[in-house]
Amino acid sequence: MSVHQSAVGETRRRRGLRLGTQETLWGLFFILPWIIGFIIFMLSPIVASFWLSLQKYEVITPPQWVGLGNYSKFLLEDPLFMKSLYNTFYYVLFSVPLGLAVALALALLLNLNLRGVSIFRSLFYLPVVTPVVATSLLWLWLFNPQFGILNYLLTRVGVPPIGWISDQVWSKPSLILMSLWTVGGTMVIFLAGLQGIPTHLYEAAQIDGANNWQRFLHVTLPMLSSVIFFNLVLGIIGSFQTFTQAYVMTGGGPVNSTLFYALYLYRNAFKLLQMGYASAMAWVLLVIILVLTWLQFRLGRSWVYYEGESFK
Repeated sequence: MSVHQSAVGETRRRRGLRLGTQETLWGLFFILPWIIGFIIFMLSPIVASFWLSLQKYEVITPPQWVGLGNYSKFLLEDPLFMKSLYNTFYYVLFSVPLGLAVALALALLLNLNLRGVSIFRSLFYLPVVTPVVATSLLWLWLFNPQFGILNYLLTRVGVPPIGWISDQVWSKPSLILMSLWTVGGTMVIFLAGLQGIPTHLYEAAQIDGANNWQRFLHVTLPMLSSVIFFNLVLGIIGSFQTFTQAYVMTGGGPVNSTLFYALYLYRNAFKLLQMGYASAMAWVLLVIILVLTWLQFRLGRSWVYYEGESFK
């Protein structure tokens, strides 16, 4: 009887394996269009860009093998590479923390149970869905040194006009200020996180005598740490790829003060036709983002919490 049961069990196991294999094959069949699209439009360009990064390729001439020549050119022959890298790090260093702080402050305000708060939530999110080019043109008018509204308001309170994007000292801070216009997306994520915090935690803290600031510091921030981490990672990745604002508003000026890395990459690729050099720049950017993201995951273990347990 036991031998018969073993045979039946083995037959069922084989039948289950065949069924699982069939389901896997059918699943692969149905996602085959996505797989083909990924190989053609994603994987192939990635492989081609790495191959081109080892070539001297100017589009109109055949590629010439230079090995690591494009990469050595960064440090030895191209001062604008380091300038663009500095501009980008400056922008990321100030825009990301400032954007997170403003988005969190707005989320806290819009999380209050007030009449008409949904209208304000929509208004603050609206700039996110506005085309970046249109937003850039709008801020060009706001930053105009002669008749821009910002300088008009400054002169009304006795402050002399500022050159904003026409002044190399103020150009990067101007674009950082402009980046706050689109914190609505981050705000919505923070708002969702705030609404997911259990109310009994605030009630317990209040019973223990905690004031508003202490409840924010010891309840809100720890419970939001995973959301902050998520927004921080995406914010840094997105800021390193800043392009449209500088391209439309300044073109990299004045005196290359807003020549961000992505803009310089675009200039090498599509204006100077240095496709090999631009491909090498793209891979350097990938490595920088990967390293910074890895560091964030490592450092996140000490401050990111999920239900009271440290991030693993």
